[in-house]
Amino acid sequence: EVQLEESGGGLVQPGGSLRLSCAASGFTFSSSAMTWVRQAPGKGLEWVSSFYSSTGNTYYADSVKGRFTMSTDNAKNTLYLQMNSLKSEDTAVYYCKKGAYWGQGTQVTVSS
Repeated sequence: EVQLEESGGGLVQPGGSLRLSCAASGFTFSSSAMTWVRQAPGKGLEWVSSFYSSTGNTYYADSVKGRFTMSTDNAKNTLYLQMNSLKSEDTAVYYCKKGAYWGQGTQVTVSS
């Protein structure tokens, strides 16, 4: 059974940093495409970034490019999202997903 569990969210001031984690199980993590998606209050889902193990390439939404970095630790079956220079508009629930499988999400609030 595929399971994804996010952690690392919280309250941070504008300009601050957070690192989200997504612990994965139930599939071959090292050969999977993984994605981060977020949903801001009252808004729809927004794609944030994706990593494709087949090519080793990572892609980012323009809104986070240069500030967010996605990485993986295959030994720990864990996906990370390092978020720097956070802005109020980054406030959202962040989800990791693999295909049709989603984690439960972790809340990130950027506020002074």
